[in-house]
Amino acid sequence: MMGKAGSYRVSRGASFAQILKKNIPAAPGFGTQFVSPTVSEHLDTHNNQHDQARNNPAKINPRPKNIPKELIDRYKRGEMHAVSTLYQLSQVLHFQLELKETVTTDGVTGFYFAFCAVIDGVQYKTGMGITKKEARAKAAQLALEELLPGLESVGELPDAAEGPPPLPVKQSAVSDTPPGKAMFERKNPIQDQVPNAVRDIFTKLMDSYPKFSSCGSTLAAFLIHSPSGYEVVALGTGSLNTKESASPNGRILHDSHAVVTARRSLMRYLYRHVLLFFSKNHSLKEGSVFQEDESTKLLRLRSQITLHLYLNQLPKGAAQIPSHLRLNPLSISAWEVNNQIGLHVTIDGKVFSVFSRLEQTGSKVVSMSGSDKLTQWQVLGFQGALLSHFIEPVYVSSIVVGEESCKETRGMEVAVNQRVDDGITAKLPMYYCVYRPHISLVPSVMPTDGHAAQQTLSINWCQGDVSLEVVDSLEGKSVEESPFKSGPALASRLCKAAMLSRFNLVAKEAHREDLLAAVSYREAKMMAKPYQEAKSVLKSYLALRGYGQWVDKPPISDHFSM
Repeated sequence: MMGKAGSYRVSRGASFAQILKKNIPAAPGFGTQFVSPTVSEHLDTHNNQHDQARNNPAKINPRPKNIPKELIDRYKRGEMHAVSTLYQLSQVLHFQLELKETVTTDGVTGFYFAFCAVIDGVQYKTGMGITKKEARAKAAQLALEELLPGLESVGELPDAAEGPPPLPVKQSAVSDTPPGKAMFERKNPIQDQVPNAVRDIFTKLMDSYPKFSSCGSTLAAFLIHSPSGYEVVALGTGSLNTKESASPNGRILHDSHAVVTARRSLMRYLYRHVLLFFSKNHSLKEGSVFQEDESTKLLRLRSQITLHLYLNQLPKGAAQIPSHLRLNPLSISAWEVNNQIGLHVTIDGKVFSVFSRLEQTGSKVVSMSGSDKLTQWQVLGFQGALLSHFIEPVYVSSIVVGEESCKETRGMEVAVNQRVDDGITAKLPMYYCVYRPHISLVPSVMPTDGHAAQQTLSINWCQGDVSLEVVDSLEGKSVEESPFKSGPALASRLCKAAMLSRFNLVAKEAHREDLLAAVSYREAKMMAKPYQEAKSVLKSYLALRGYGQWVDKPPISDHFSM
């Protein structure tokens, strides 16, 4: 936890207690009980505010219904500056806005100013520029790119007497739920569109291979949201990691858990679109989801495109924190609390706290849990080290979980949104931040009781693939009956060697001779200095806050070349 002087306190108990007091109700009769407000309580609060407004009309500034639409239209036509638009929206919609300054240097391009928009305590992407004015404008622009699609989907602004409309922004997990959030969620298309889109694409993929359909019980999928709706771009299934030792040639998949498989499929999708951007064919380039940032020369997702994650089951680790867990020494020990909220590893698909004795693992591959990897990706981005040479960090704006296996999102909130606080932001290099996704429940896409005979299988696919690939999780290779096979060696298209091959192809198309000079997979990763710096900062932070030491795979798994 951060002290007043900015130093880290090493004690685990303090940070865990802070989280638990915010989120987990105490047992009746033991201290003060904290219960998160329910939807009905939020609506009551909102209605009380409306009643007060009606009883005190002199305190209300009348405003026409079309003010936000006029502002949005003027901004889109280029008639209003991004900063002015954001500030005017804050006045109309009654949200707190701060353009927060950070000064940083990356040691290569020199001195930069960095700003981020903080809206009702929620931090948006950081904008950089040579001048303060340029950086502030960039930050406002990035915030508007995320706000406007939601504002437009809510519809017409209510009358002044009816109170401000709910603000469609990511909710900070460390602050109380704002009045109106429940009202917005009722209109949020994610509740229906995301599971429908995932179900449709998985069903279509399974039409020709029904024998693998029960693998969908562990399904994870990434979707992009654009003005045309939600579209599945990558998916994966699985619940195990390999029984093999670390591969010295990069051709074994170490971790085939669903969210990890889906994320590596997403990386293939991103590689494909980076190649489209660097294509000499103009029409192909226009089909890319990326655009170039003029100030950084890195690629970033086009305006009005956001990334979202669907999970049919909670990931292993801290996200599966028991619902009864509470800060009460008479009901649960501090040691157990630490084990539940701290970092975890998976061995043979089983989960262990990093505080457990792991010396007996022998040569077995140890992977960090899905919960911990989500924590990491929401700081470092989902693109990984190699892609960060070409693109800015890619974060998910929301994580939705199938409600069949999950009745509440408390564990996900703790694991993804609360273990890392905003105090780390100033220590991160350019482009990186603590990005807090909105977490909610949606109807499950598939039943969660998968067929036992297929528990060792893992499926992967990304948009543009002709067919899906089926991997034996224990072997770390594709199976003989897989619709897609890369060759007689059965190396998966998700393996490290395959990723290095794509990286070299992109480096060639981008004319990055410096990257092509890398002699190994590890060297190419280490050349991504801002990414490695952010990773080091995050690992040190987690250790200092008492969550445990991040367990890395043996170096031999990265020391290979093509």
